Amino acid sequence: MCADRRIEAITDRIRERSRATREVYVDRIQTRGQAGPKRSSLTCGNLAHGFAACGPTDKERLAGDRTLNLGIVTSYNDMLSAHQPFETYPEIIRQTAREAGATAQVASGVPAMCDGVTQGQVGMEMSLFSRDVIAMSAAVGLSHDMFDAAVYLGVCDKIVPGLVIAALSFGHLPAIFVPAGPMTTGLPNDEKSRIRQLYAEGKVGREALLEAESKSYHGPGTCTFYGTANSNQMLMEIMGLHTPGSSFVNPNTPLRDALTREATRRALAITALGNEYTPAGLVVDEKAVVNGVIGLHATGGSTNHTMHLVAMAAAAGIKLTWQDISDLSDVTPLLARVYPNGLADVNHFQAAGGMGFLIRELLAHGLLHEDVRTAWGAGLSAYTVEARLGEDGHSVARVPSPELSGDPKVLTTPAMPFSANGGLKMLNGNLGKAVIKVSAVKPERRFVEAPARVFHDQDDMQRAFKAGELTGDFVAVVRFQGPKSNGMPELHKLTPSLGVLLDRGQKVALVTDGRMSGASGKVPAAIHVTPEAKDGGPIGKIRDGDLIRLDGEAGTLEIIVDAEEWARRPLAEADLSANEHGLGRELFAVFRRAVGTADTGASVF
Repeated sequence: MCADRRIEAITDRIRERSRATREVYVDRIQTRGQAGPKRSSLTCGNLAHGFAACGPTDKERLAGDRTLNLGIVTSYNDMLSAHQPFETYPEIIRQTAREAGATAQVASGVPAMCDGVTQGQVGMEMSLFSRDVIAMSAAVGLSHDMFDAAVYLGVCDKIVPGLVIAALSFGHLPAIFVPAGPMTTGLPNDEKSRIRQLYAEGKVGREALLEAESKSYHGPGTCTFYGTANSNQMLMEIMGLHTPGSSFVNPNTPLRDALTREATRRALAITALGNEYTPAGLVVDEKAVVNGVIGLHATGGSTNHTMHLVAMAAAAGIKLTWQDISDLSDVTPLLARVYPNGLADVNHFQAAGGMGFLIRELLAHGLLHEDVRTAWGAGLSAYTVEARLGEDGHSVARVPSPELSGDPKVLTTPAMPFSANGGLKMLNGNLGKAVIKVSAVKPERRFVEAPARVFHDQDDMQRAFKAGELTGDFVAVVRFQGPKSNGMPELHKLTPSLGVLLDRGQKVALVTDGRMSGASGKVPAAIHVTPEAKDGGPIGKIRDGDLIRLDGEAGTLEIIVDAEEWARRPLAEADLSANEHGLGRELFAVFRRAVGTADTGASVF
């Protein structure tokens, strides 16, 4: 049970709202689970194709009816630092399965793009849509119906949410998510940010900027700041889809490999052919979703999850709303200070106590549902541990999480939180709905009332900045950046410029129907504005000079314009033809037409 009555009440209303769709979903996966894997009923030709490339032992096992077969869905590629370590995982998993008398096959590879590479570039316009492509790609591999369970190898921004949607679409199959871990600590994130801002001001050149970036992003593993990638790993653990303590162990270490072997054995132990059948669709229920949202708030996680969590929950028949997320933020204390919410990186978070400490503290104060089903087979208390390498150098040992934080400036307790709430709020007003992350914004900067400066492209705003035109207090309105317009790219390249103006003493804010993600920083930003401009949203009526009021504390986003004039004012038009072609954008036209709104997950499903 969860002792906090406010959290119980929010969980109950999600459950009640979702009752009909959840019942249909559970009935469907239970019916499918009872049917079992179809290998034994495949025709000889079907089955022969399914194991043609296997060795003799695996062929013999797959030809029978009772040998377990584990599907591997991998996002490996060697350009992405976070996914490069997955190159060796399939063989580790196959060998571990053989030792257990089972088999394992790579069922599917899924695309994995790096928002760090595409940031501010055309490719970013496909980033959000890649989540749904990943879900479909995984489904293609699993549709061969050869598998008793699946392990999902993914880390970064859209990859994990896409894989979760796929795992829930095949919710009758047990699922374990297997991470690769963060890269070791490089150049401190605040120093990297300082160099970026100096570059934006023209005080250092490209050579100095590239040197700083290369020292920050320097090896295999996820980026070490707390953006969407590391928020994903936190979510998979607190929602019970990881093995305990596995989120933030560095790649290419004996412990990392031991955790991968353990995850393989656990996936084989929870199939329908054993006594611990644990389908993914029953692990992810309303309580698990609420636990995920609370974990997001307690760690100051990515704003992207205001869309991803909604879409993931929907794949399990659960109706999560922005209001639920905002209300849970109000009752969840902020317990972690990891960049951009602090100076530490995720390795410092792990060293301070990591997920085991965080989960234990939240449970002890009644802020999580303990009585959940997890892939590990027990309630959430089983995750209040630290994973270590066993004495044999090959297995995983676990010890209770430390009683005290290893660094109270990085990880604290609900009794002494960094903030009384998670700092992620929904904004409402006559400009529609939006999301704001205020955990990294100083309290005195959370309210801005200033004239609008309107742009239809982030490059237009950058040009205005470089020309010295952005003077005085203002609210930058960057519109036609929603999913229907151009795929809803992240607008991080605006952050250094706005940060410079903020440091000069100007009051500035950003209002956009685009994204900023987990790296939202010190500038107050109303993002994901819904309805978007392309969809007829009021943001499309704003003109230069209109007075905009953004109140991150009160949760309001308003334009101060005469009501009659506002009602008469037409929507702006924008030429979006340049978004339709180049670097594959033409292939995503159907996504731009079919995509839903940001508050419903920005999904094509």
